Amino acid sequence: MPDSPVIWPPSGQVYLAVGATDMRKSINGLSIIVEQSLGRSPFTGDLFAFCNRQRTIIKILYWDQNGFALWQKRLEQQRFTWPQTGEDALAIDGDQLRWLLSGLDITSAHRPLSYSAVA
Repeated sequence: MPDSPVIWPPSGQVYLAVGATDMRKSINGLSIIVEQSLGRSPFTGDLFAFCNRQRTIIKILYWDQNGFALWQKRLEQQRFTWPQTGEDALAIDGDQLRWLLSGLDITSAHRPLSYSAVA
């Protein structure tokens, strides 16, 4: 799998807008969702991800120094495993976003074990 695109912030959070989003919305419409539905500021540099009802398109909105950027991925045959919770937003990290974009279910994916010492 190739390295992640340049959009992943070195620090910062990723927020998923849980549920379906109308993919006809572009930067202005999505930034309004970020402010009104997610209760966040779109100017933080955090990533805000949205998915359509069919779960074939993900759009990611983020503020990049002096303007908004919008990234999109469309699947041709499969579907994303988009989380369904009672919340409006779900905070995840960059690894979980990569897993999600790779088609994994982030609610059941586990991080690999890491060791700090040999006993």
